[in-house]
Amino acid sequence: MPAAGALLRSAQGISRVLTRSAFTARKPDYTNPNWLRVGLAFGSTVALWMLLFQQHDQDVQVYKEHHGIK
Repeated sequence: MPAAGALLRSAQGISRVLTRSAFTARKPDYTNPNWLRVGLAFGSTVALWMLLFQQHDQDVQVYKEHHGIK
């Protein structure tokens, strides 16, 4: 049985050497930003704020009509 254990240990060592990780960790390059992602982030933020203000204005108008203000 000791030979089988040695064979398994050597097979584990070979499989570790021959395999590669599908994911690689890289440090972000802050000198070259991904402008598409930056634009999408800021654009979606602006769109959400515009929708928020529009909904607020509608809510205020409905409130005023309901309470008879102006």
